Formats: sequence, structure tokens, C-alpha cells
Amino acid sequence: MAKFNHRAGIFYQRDRCPLALAVVYAKLAQTGGYMEADFVIIGSGSAGSAMAARLSEDGQYSVIVLEYGGSDSGPFIQMPGALSYPMNMPLYDWGYRSEPEPHLGGRQLACPRGKVIGGSSSINGMVYVRGHAGDYDHWVQSGAEGWSYADVLPYFLRMENWHESGQGGDPDWRGKSGPLHITRGKRDIPLHQAFVEAGRQAGFEVTKDYNGAQQEGFCAMEQTVWRGRRWSAANAYLKPALKRPNLTLHKCLARRIVLKDGRAIGVEVSKGQNISVIRARREVIVAASAINSPKLLLLSGIGPAAQLTQLGIEVQADRPGVGQNLQDHLELYIQQACLQPITLYKYWNFFGKLRVGLEWLINKSGPGASNAFESCAFLRSKPGVRYPDIQYHFLPIAVRYDGRAASEGHGFQAHVGPMRSASRGSVTLRSRDPNDDPKILFNYMSDPQDWSDFRHCIRLTRKIFGQSAFDPFRGKEIQPGASVQSDAELDGFIREHVESAYHPCGTCKMGRTEDPMAVVDSECRVIGVDALRVVDSSIFPRIPNGNLNGPSIMVGEKGADHILGKQPLPKDNRAPWINPRWESSDR
Repeated sequence: MAKFNHRAGIFYQRDRCPLALAVVYAKLAQTGGYMEADFVIIGSGSAGSAMAARLSEDGQYSVIVLEYGGSDSGPFIQMPGALSYPMNMPLYDWGYRSEPEPHLGGRQLACPRGKVIGGSSSINGMVYVRGHAGDYDHWVQSGAEGWSYADVLPYFLRMENWHESGQGGDPDWRGKSGPLHITRGKRDIPLHQAFVEAGRQAGFEVTKDYNGAQQEGFCAMEQTVWRGRRWSAANAYLKPALKRPNLTLHKCLARRIVLKDGRAIGVEVSKGQNISVIRARREVIVAASAINSPKLLLLSGIGPAAQLTQLGIEVQADRPGVGQNLQDHLELYIQQACLQPITLYKYWNFFGKLRVGLEWLINKSGPGASNAFESCAFLRSKPGVRYPDIQYHFLPIAVRYDGRAASEGHGFQAHVGPMRSASRGSVTLRSRDPNDDPKILFNYMSDPQDWSDFRHCIRLTRKIFGQSAFDPFRGKEIQPGASVQSDAELDGFIREHVESAYHPCGTCKMGRTEDPMAVVDSECRVIGVDALRVVDSSIFPRIPNGNLNGPSIMVGEKGADHILGKQPLPKDNRAPWINPRWESSDR
């Protein structure tokens, strides 16, 4: 007969463990002296929350989730319209910044990562994108067997709870009963329709659902918002699962993975001044983000041997790829003044924000109930590109992620950037102290193609904003400004103004065991170490199209099946739409 002490986090068999001894263990656990479970998950973010729910689902195994951050209950997190606040608050964000970027004039760019229940899904922009089928087929070509689009589509369908909203969609390609609610905004500001119509006028595709059969084109954008609230991985997966007696959430800092004879047996953690070990009977699973997952492996002696030896860390497994292959999406804000006072700028004052906040608090409605990203586009940059490599987010206000609005007043903007940069960076240790931030160097814009790609994005956006659909609204160009035209002038603007889209990934790459730069195999097992997996966005061989919350949750869903030894869901071999003119035209 099995029993689980929820507070202690100890699972035991009465026929194997005398009750008196179990009580002693429970008391030790409550004082921080001893905790154990079948699975210990480091991180409660997008993948970690999904795994916690799936691994504890049938009650067979005990699971402990380790999370350093605190509660996600605050209105700045739960109100979608307040998204610019939590990602700039030390209470919720690790506050990482890149090293001076050599190709951006030494600028240090922000790299927010969630330090809160739900991880980065609790501070992100709530945009939902699966990624293109071609992204996952490329993963297979990179050595991630079993991760083609046909393999991962069933997991997207399993996790989605997609809601028809009168804004279009492709219901045959969408999941309807999963834990992750996906909706579309009201699009009641006419600029959203103008953006899509301008794309049509410029000759591009319009798609009814970029997460359905056809990603390419202009479309309404989808968000992980439900009934006016942020629908994070914590709300979707973790909080419901925590009602189970075999799942425990433990607040602590994971310092390193404890290894014995080449096997992960637990996690060394600190809580205040106390350091203890939480033991894993079956496996340790790292789901701490593309920044903190490689940091933990390196602190544990798993990584490039020379780097570890230099820091005085005993080498447990020489894996040169740990912390390498760092990727991200960069974007520019192309801003245009608006001639009509219809943008969200009318709320960008004390009384406007108060009104929005009160409406949301009382009714979970109004502008605060949406992330405001309600129209978008996925386009191809030139003939010969088989599937989209440019993403647009459209926003009916001229504002930055840090909440600073354009001084010109009413405006609108497109966030635009190429999706498949060849630039690669790294995450390395600053020291062997777990409390020190890692060194993050994205090496942005290090590939010459990045510059021509971004110049194309600027010029293309100007053409779209120049279509007749925007005639009633279009004022002067705020940024870059009409005088910025030559390649050199555009490059200067890019160097000074390009920003991260906050999509870091790739630092524990999934690949073939014989690949020296691979960190995990196709079942997310760390190569060279037993009973240890990494399951989060750090395992992406190459960054997928769009925002990474959806793919990260999918990885958690699929990773859980691998951990449990389940047969993967049957493949879905439907062929997605590819533009028949892709070889001869960009539209």
C-alpha cells in the first residue's frame, strides 16, 4: 500500500518501510534534512510544469518540483495587458543581461527569464506559435530522431484547448481538450484589420490560422489567455496537478546535480543559509531554461573539460556542447504615427491605466484582458526560401517592452525580425559559485547575412505600412525615420535599436550520441550520464519560427512520455501547406 507525505515530499511503501521510520524521515524532510521522490524536476516553467503534471498523472510516481521564485498571484502577472511589468521586475525576473555584444557597439541586451512559479510563461508576451513544420523536420536532419513535425504535431494537439472566436481558424488542425487555453483577441481597434489588409494589398498570403495547415501569411494572432487571465504553464498544468498527493513544489535554489558513479542521484539545493540534497530515486530532470540549464550542468561537472578544469570543477562528463549553440530572435520596432486617436496610447496615463486596471480587476475585460498582439504575419524573405523566415507582431501603440511609449503620442508599430539567423553564442560560468550569474554572449549579428536580412525587414515594413489600407491612419514614420534610407544609415539604426525578442534556446542541443556538440539524445537523456535529462528550450537543435512558449510546452509533454517509457503518440502525417510559388516569388 503506497502513501505519500505531501509536506515532506517522501514516498514510501509500508511493506518496505516501517511506519516509525517513515515518520522520522518525514520529520527530517520538514526540517530540510532529507527529501526524496522518484523524479526531481528543476524548474517550474513551460516544460517543467507540463512534465510535473504528466509524470504525476497516474499516481504511480512521486515528483518534486524545485523552484526558486515565488508566487505568480500578483495582478501584474495575471493581467495580460500588464505584460511589460513582470519582465522588468526583479521580484519575477532573474535580471540577466548579455555581455557587451561586439557587433552591436558593445551594447548589453536584456535577457529576462522567469523567477516565479510558471517560469518564463508567467512573464512572457503570451503569444502562441507552434513553429513551422519545416523547423521540426530540420531537427531530425540535425540528429533529433523522432522529433519531426509528424512526431510533434500529436503533442501540440494533446496540449491545446483552442477556442473558436469568430476571428477565423483551422479547427481540423487544432486540439480542443488540452490544458492550455488558446484564444484570439477582439481586434476591435481597426488598425489590426488594416495590417492584414495591407499585407494582402502588398501581394502576400492571408492565412486563417498560422498554427494550422498554413503558417505563411497575415493573420490574427493567438494568445495564451483565458477568460481575461494569463494562461501560463502554471495555471494550465502545475496548479491543478499540485492537488495530487504525489506532487510537491519545493522553494529553493538548485546549486548542482549530485552524481555518483556516473549517475544522477539528487540535487544539491540551498534555502537561506541551509544546504541540503534532495534525492531522486529514478531521475533528475533539468528544465531551468536555456540560460540556467547549461549553468547547472556546468556547475555539476558536465561540459567542456578545459573550461571546467580552469574553474576548479571536477569533470564528470566531457560534453563540449554544454552552453554552446545559443540562439535567439532579434527584432526591430518599426513605428508609425497614427492620425486618429484610436490607439492604446489613450490609456497611457495615470487615469487611463487606473481605468484599465479596475475594469480588469472587476470583470476581467477591457484592454487589460489582452496582450494587444492581435495581428501578425509570417513571410518569406525572398524566392527560394521554402517556408517563412520573417515574423511580424503588430501592436496598436508605439511602445517598448520596457513600457516607454513614443513621445509623439498615438502610433502603431510592427515588431519584425528574421527567424533563422546563423549567429551563435554561448552561456558559460563566471565562477564556480552557484549564486553568480552566468556569462551570456549571444554574439548577435555576427553573421553578415543578418545585416542584409534586417535591412530587408525595414524596407518591407515600409512597403506594408505604405499600402492604402493604412491611408486613413498613417502619419509620419517615428522610427527609423524617413531620412534613414541608405544601407549604412539602416545598419546604424539596427546596431543601435535592435532588441532581443526574448527567445533564447539551443544551449543543451539534442542530437546523435556520436555528435560531440550534442548534449542530450533524442529521448532528452544527457549523453554520458545516467538518470539525468534536460527537457526545455535548451535542447532545441535550431530555433523554431515564432515565440518559444508553445514549443517548450510541447517538449515537456513529449519528454514526459519518454521519461515514463511510453510509446510516443502515433504520427500525424498530414502535409502542411507550402507556397507553390516559393521557388520563384517571396509572396
